[in-house]
Amino acid sequence: MKIERLHDWDLSPKTAIALQHELAALLASDVPFCLDDVRTVAGIDVSVKGGVGCAAVVVMSFPNLSIVETTSTQREIAYPYIPGLLTFREGPVVLDALRQIQREPDIFLFDGMGQIHPRRMGIAAHLGLWLGRPTVGCGKSHFIGEYELPAREKGCYSPLMYGGEQLGIVLRTRAGIKPVYVSAGHMCDIESAATLILSCTTKYRLPEPIRAAHKAASLRIEANQ
Repeated sequence: MKIERLHDWDLSPKTAIALQHELAALLASDVPFCLDDVRTVAGIDVSVKGGVGCAAVVVMSFPNLSIVETTSTQREIAYPYIPGLLTFREGPVVLDALRQIQREPDIFLFDGMGQIHPRRMGIAAHLGLWLGRPTVGCGKSHFIGEYELPAREKGCYSPLMYGGEQLGIVLRTRAGIKPVYVSAGHMCDIESAATLILSCTTKYRLPEPIRAAHKAASLRIEANQ
């Protein structure tokens, strides 16, 4: 997959934050997409251990969710862990893995935030600008914002608000199980993002493409130990 370079990654925290503000103005976050047009979905995850980051991309057919292609890469992680600047730490290794893809997916699902972020620049939103493709963030843990817990049934959700704006939703993907935090990344809207996440979720809490990517990244990093 060909990816055009958007900016440098080795930036000071102050410069990185300023860049996030600039990039946020480029996001297209009100673009609905039709699932009938989706043929492939990619799940993306990163595992970091001992200063090494391993990223995996798993492309699945849609809607039957069979694996079409898997790629993984690794590199040393030099950028420090700073809340709100995760993409500067993990983005480069994710892009390495994405460049290896032979069949370009229609939509990309990231294990992480989209626009649920102080500057709307979670990893799904940020790398969506690099890709120029629809991206969705599906986070496992609360990062920012206020919300009420949704009802316990699968598919129930509540809005996540921050600074008077809705940045995403808190979504039950399994009845009675802890919800996930879903938001648009780039070139999609919240409703489409939620519909896609539910369509990719079977008997587990996380969508299948993300689960497969997590497994692939974890296996690679374990092989290094």
